[in-house]
Amino acid sequence: MTDKIYDMLIIGGGPGGMAAAIYGARSRMATLLIEKGKTGGQAATTEEIENYPGFARGTTGPGLMNSFAEHAKTFGAEFARGEIEKIDMENKIVYTKSGETYRGKTIVLAPGAVARPLNVPGEFALRGKGVSYCATCDADFFEDLDVIVVGGGDSAVEEAIYLTKFANKVTIVHRRNELRAVKAIQERAFSNPKLDFIWDSVVEEIKGDGLVESVVIKNVNTNEVSEVEANGIFVYVGTLPQTEFLKDSGLELDGRGYIVTNEQMETNIPGVYGVGDARVKYLRQVVTAAADGAIAAFAAEKYLATLE
Repeated sequence: MTDKIYDMLIIGGGPGGMAAAIYGARSRMATLLIEKGKTGGQAATTEEIENYPGFARGTTGPGLMNSFAEHAKTFGAEFARGEIEKIDMENKIVYTKSGETYRGKTIVLAPGAVARPLNVPGEFALRGKGVSYCATCDADFFEDLDVIVVGGGDSAVEEAIYLTKFANKVTIVHRRNELRAVKAIQERAFSNPKLDFIWDSVVEEIKGDGLVESVVIKNVNTNEVSEVEANGIFVYVGTLPQTEFLKDSGLELDGRGYIVTNEQMETNIPGVYGVGDARVKYLRQVVTAAADGAIAAFAAEKYLATLE
């Protein structure tokens, strides 16, 4: 265990965690952010972010997240690499799977969320062989090929538009008869000649011998089943919170595993806060995650004052 006791330990390096690091370090709190991989979370895998305030012409996810990290470091926030094994909430001690131990006076939980799988036959066998959850990561593998995107929300449609820069044709498969994405994104999608749509349908199976070759699709109204040839499939049907390590910690989670907080980001445990996509909330966006982080750091600073 390190001898240093931090004012604030932050678990997770997405926009929520890094915003907390910026606000905490700027307030002269000894701040350590622990991230198991590259900082940035899901935002770092998004090619284009066009709704973050101040960027009228848009910005890239990786670029924006790098700026967040540099901003935090400028104020003195420390960063460490490690995957969390468990947390002693009462004593504010964090244990990593590699054997490192960190102690703090407050903890900000920003573990984020990952793409929800379809859980259909062929999906896991062909993951990385045509099945993907990140267009920014894998789009260039599908140059001049035909791909399917599953989902109808902002992420699905934005990534489908991005894929048209590489693929021959991109087909969006959506279980409803209209998209859920905001109107501005829909307008771009409907005006893109390389985008096609299959409505009222779900994916039943992904087929291929070593690589994706086709996708079995069922119409939810007629139950008609068809098979569509495709070289790849990108899945955007929601997220799963990365909160498994919190299950037996005494922290309150909802039925889906999301962290329950109040408007001050306070959990049911004093001095412990939840922010970002892993928190129960109405809107999961970079700007709302950053706001969560700022609020949590401010609340943590007020909590520390009560300990003096």
